[in-house]
Amino acid sequence: MTDSQAPAAQHTGALGTNPTAAAPAGARTAADVVTPEVVAQLTRGVVGSGRTANHTPFTGEKLADLPESTPEDVAEAFARARAAQPAWAATSPRARAAVLLRFHDLVLERQAEVLDLIQLETGKARLHAHEEVLAVAVAARHYGRKAPSYLRPRRHTGVVPVLTKTTELRQPRGVVGQIAPWNYPLELSVGDALPAFVSGNAVVMKPDTETALTALWARDLLIEAGLPAGVFQVVLGDGPVVGPEVVRHADYVSFTGSTRTGREVAQGAAARLVGVSLELGGKNAMLVLHDADIDKAAAGAVRACFSSAGQLCISIERLYVHESVADAFLERFAARTKAMRLGSALAYGADMGSLVGERQLETVKRHVEEAVAKGATLVAGGVHRTDIGPLFYEPTILDGVESPMSVCTEETFGPVVSVYRFQDEDDVVEQANATPYGLNSSVWTKDGRRGHAVAARLRTGTVNINEGYAPAYGSVQSPMGGMKDSGLSRRHGSEGILKYTEAQTVAQQRLIPLAPSFGMDDEKYAAFMSTSLKVMKALRLR
Repeated sequence: MTDSQAPAAQHTGALGTNPTAAAPAGARTAADVVTPEVVAQLTRGVVGSGRTANHTPFTGEKLADLPESTPEDVAEAFARARAAQPAWAATSPRARAAVLLRFHDLVLERQAEVLDLIQLETGKARLHAHEEVLAVAVAARHYGRKAPSYLRPRRHTGVVPVLTKTTELRQPRGVVGQIAPWNYPLELSVGDALPAFVSGNAVVMKPDTETALTALWARDLLIEAGLPAGVFQVVLGDGPVVGPEVVRHADYVSFTGSTRTGREVAQGAAARLVGVSLELGGKNAMLVLHDADIDKAAAGAVRACFSSAGQLCISIERLYVHESVADAFLERFAARTKAMRLGSALAYGADMGSLVGERQLETVKRHVEEAVAKGATLVAGGVHRTDIGPLFYEPTILDGVESPMSVCTEETFGPVVSVYRFQDEDDVVEQANATPYGLNSSVWTKDGRRGHAVAARLRTGTVNINEGYAPAYGSVQSPMGGMKDSGLSRRHGSEGILKYTEAQTVAQQRLIPLAPSFGMDDEKYAAFMSTSLKVMKALRLR
């Protein structure tokens, strides 16, 4: 009997019952989804002379044999991309945008295919996999509609109005090298590539091998939507081997991953004087103020802390609750957490899935066990659920966490949250900001004005009021990214597409030159220009 066909199980932990979601009768298995025909279809065109494999976290079993790229293969992929990019750049922005709109429709129509792949490769619950489908569709629609406007030539006032005509053009950078992580294999691969494509670039993508099938599915669908196959190359292999080669050949680098690796990527790009965008780690805080709706905040905390088993850069790992409502909040939050259903079925119903790998599991276990050993209280969870699968871990709440416990300051990237009580808003803002990271935060209050005032004081790239992360991330017309050690540059909105372009100014001088003329000597020309500048200031010209 396969894991997804197993009957529902129950486990009683130290502090309550945490049920397992039952798989529906006749549920699909990995063998049903990842067939040899599917693998052959998705790996067409991947440049790789070796062989590697990926596995499902649900059982640890191999999913597929995949091509593995050598440094020479990476160079070949960039050569192919460079050969295809000029013709794609010569296509009008409106025609390129139409590809994204067709892709939007295909993603929604065929989402069942990719939901299975995301679940099998990441171990997440289906509802959390669906977040990726929504995010990609929203990004495709936004850039499909707005890209021509973002990229259109813009007229600016010249140095001498009327006589100097100035136009700003946006030129594609060329071939973008993208290194995508495992935790959101659809959204953080093709979702980030869409604005690069629509601005006229080619992309050489290195997805994580363990989640490569999802990225390859997206590539296949984009080609079906009309993207020339040559402008989207994929290379696979070990990160320390393939990643630096991508950086070495790219005209611009897009990286999502750990802060440590992000520094290495930035150094490699800087050595070549090419641009880079980085979305890195976080130790995100949620602030529950004294006037928050406690029931809504508790429900929101479950979403904010445990979506994708906490393996989300913008998920909440620190919960600051005003002492006047802390006990009531924690009681409701713990009850909801203990009631979460864990499961591995390729179907809706589970509230949380698996961790993705042994490294994540070990970090989670180390943080929880060390905190408890040093005096923290385990309010919920803290159990490795091997009865469901090798990498399942119950959603966990820790109270009484203090420095120097590792969970206090290190990114856990798993289903673990620490609760802290506070009295003063100034003090809690200082505590929330007291981290090298600055990616996301959350504020809960019934007073919108207070919420905005607190949000403006938090040093994070996004702040969500009365929700954990989804409103800011889903509002794709607005920029999203990190401050401090959480990254450089932004995705979404104008910044998310213009970073993939080079600004080019074309200035045309008409009638008279910017030099002495009409018989003026140097001194008279200098006096004339000085007077002209004073006049332009008086006329409030910019």
